[in-house]
Amino acid sequence: MTDSRRTTRRKALLGTLTAAAVILPRGVRATGFRETNDRPVAAAIGTGSRWCQKATGIDGPWGSAPDFRKFADYVAVCDADSARRELAAGLVKEWTGSAPALHSDYRAILDDPRIDIVHISTPDHWHAKMAVEAMLAGKDVYLEKPMTLTIPEGRLLCDVCRRTGRIVQIGTQQRSERQFIEAVALAHAGRLGQLKRAVCSIGGAPQSPELPVAAAPRTLDWNLWQGPAAEKEFRYLAGDNGETRSWSRCHYEFRWWYEYSGGKLTDWGAHHVDIATWALGKTETGPIRVIPEHVRHPVEFRDGFPVDPARYNTATEFLIRAQFADGVEIEIRHDGDNGILLEGTAGRIFVNRGRITGRPHEELQQNPLPAGTLEKTYGNRSLTDHFTNFFEAARDRRQPISDVFSHHRALSTCHLAGIAARLGRPISWNPATEQITDDAQAAALLSREPRKGFETQQG
Repeated sequence: MTDSRRTTRRKALLGTLTAAAVILPRGVRATGFRETNDRPVAAAIGTGSRWCQKATGIDGPWGSAPDFRKFADYVAVCDADSARRELAAGLVKEWTGSAPALHSDYRAILDDPRIDIVHISTPDHWHAKMAVEAMLAGKDVYLEKPMTLTIPEGRLLCDVCRRTGRIVQIGTQQRSERQFIEAVALAHAGRLGQLKRAVCSIGGAPQSPELPVAAAPRTLDWNLWQGPAAEKEFRYLAGDNGETRSWSRCHYEFRWWYEYSGGKLTDWGAHHVDIATWALGKTETGPIRVIPEHVRHPVEFRDGFPVDPARYNTATEFLIRAQFADGVEIEIRHDGDNGILLEGTAGRIFVNRGRITGRPHEELQQNPLPAGTLEKTYGNRSLTDHFTNFFEAARDRRQPISDVFSHHRALSTCHLAGIAARLGRPISWNPATEQITDDAQAAALLSREPRKGFETQQG
């Protein structure tokens, strides 16, 4: 795409965002735009329920695409499951009036010069490869969390983002929710005193029955879905479980297999540990020691690997402590009220998606934070929703609120917790070199060898 065309689209986006601000009161999401011509052009890679639940055949409300489409026009959709791909195409035609291009191979999207922005909602094991290659193809990226499957993938993403100057927003939308911004602002303003600890209660992963080997659905390209992950047999058991009404190695249930994800440690952990890391001022460093006080997996592990290929294998119970050089600690646990507890010498607050509580919050009525404090915390910009933040960042060529660099540090803590959990022993970490020290077996779990033919293209 020519520079002049990109400039035209940025100008159009500026007008669109400005119009939304005029039409709506502050704090309310835009519900549409008065001008639709020459808006940013987007493509969806991965069209499961995180993209839009209706693309899975369920008439449900979940998904980010219905909000994302208010800022850009989808012209292409890509998924390894043709059924989901076709349902997604129908939704896009309903939204835009035009049928999008349909692809099973995401590289066709990266080669399309019309496309400005790639919206990636695939399973975790595809995230880094697709995001890196999208940036190298000149695309900005909205990448659903977690950003990566491994820590080296995070370093690569940071390097490529820095080299290319592309704008990448991670879908940790709590960074754009007011109560979380307030919690971070209170911590940074000293209202909790000297910060000591954060407790992240994120829930545990489910268990499964034994899943038999089965034929993959005719609509699903199982080889392509697996991509860079090690090749495994497809397993499936129908039953009263979740949105897919089944247990399987695929679609929504991929989260509960270490081969494709990190379980709750990188699912909800990517949200809550991210906020804790931000609040504690640790977005440019990491822990020095990660201690698994209690871990329970649904299957036996040997040398860090599950021995049963027929059952979900991510941790169902855990209490893991990540200790930093200054004595500050992040505790990650499966139990307790889902949310984040921030503790300091002068008080503590609890925050989740429903509320913020604690004396420092209550005292704001008599002793409010100085004007502009929340905006300063939010990167010196007006508070808004996560998609507006991304599209403004793409327009202005500045880092969004959930950038790859700070998210890499927060997610590294989650990945280290997963390694400690799999081995059942403490690990030591050098946050400067980003290496596990004095434990070759643990260090070997930092990276994954991609399957032949699915290596990340880096130039």
